[in-house]
Amino acid sequence: MVDQKVRWGILSTASIGKRSVIPGIQESDRNEVVAVASRNLEKAQKFAEELGIAKAYGSYEDLLSDPDIDAVYIPLPNHLHKPWTIKAAEAGKHILCEKPIALDENEAAEMVEACEKAGVILVEAYMHRHQPRFADIRSRIKNGEIGDIRGIHGVFTFDSSGSHGNIRFTKEWGGGSIYDVGCYPISTARLILDEEPSAVTAHAFFSPEHGDVDMMASGLMEFSNGVALTFDCAMWAAGRNELEILGSKGRIILNPAFLGDQSYTIVKNGVSETIPDENVNPYKLQADDFADCVLDGKPLKFSYDNLINGIKAVKAALDSAEKRERIVL
Repeated sequence: MVDQKVRWGILSTASIGKRSVIPGIQESDRNEVVAVASRNLEKAQKFAEELGIAKAYGSYEDLLSDPDIDAVYIPLPNHLHKPWTIKAAEAGKHILCEKPIALDENEAAEMVEACEKAGVILVEAYMHRHQPRFADIRSRIKNGEIGDIRGIHGVFTFDSSGSHGNIRFTKEWGGGSIYDVGCYPISTARLILDEEPSAVTAHAFFSPEHGDVDMMASGLMEFSNGVALTFDCAMWAAGRNELEILGSKGRIILNPAFLGDQSYTIVKNGVSETIPDENVNPYKLQADDFADCVLDGKPLKFSYDNLINGIKAVKAALDSAEKRERIVL
């Protein structure tokens, strides 16, 4: 099915779609964006014109009823992921849904069940996990290049505190820094270690100026063999985007870790070696992997259990910060 393409519809005119995900889909040889929907038709039409998209709809329902659409991308606020994923599944559309996939593991499980019942695939839009460097890093760790892993430290911070009306400032909608960017180091640690955490302790700054969401959080996530992920995340701090994997004989540094250049550095015995990367657009790689599943029937790169366990870990970090206690998973 080399010539066949996945035909995409985009549910909303969110900036993440315009800036990153849609260009990545359009760059892919096996995907094309054919429609976009907004609750405002004029807004959808303007968006479609700017990005060279053929169709514009004034409602999400109209887009889902289009028989010429195979898959949808959902970049809606977190609390809307579940209802619109289920509606898309019932309409027979494959789904790429923004992270975090849902507000909690129960919602995620319902979404998975709906997709399995409808015979469509569901993928969480962690584009960085499709970078080839992570497979390379895991291979090097397995081969003992940095010895035994002793710990992982990840940070993802930025300042959006002056962004009035930001949907991430609404607690009931799944707002806050843990859900928005803390999920990245958590997801990456789980990927590198290939296991799920057993407990988490987190502490956060909840800002009354921003809907009482966590605008900064720090945490410790426990894995087996005494290994832990320490992380911090913020929507009101200076920008950082880094990850360090510390081993008994060396360390691996990703700077940047989640967005940007995909090279990384190995440090052993005081000597640094930078491992270059082709820096292929990770949003394109994400779309390529998606198309392989839809068109060729390849298995999902990340299982549904992985998807559900991912939001379980992220939610536990937020619960820990809110309750000020260690949460056992």
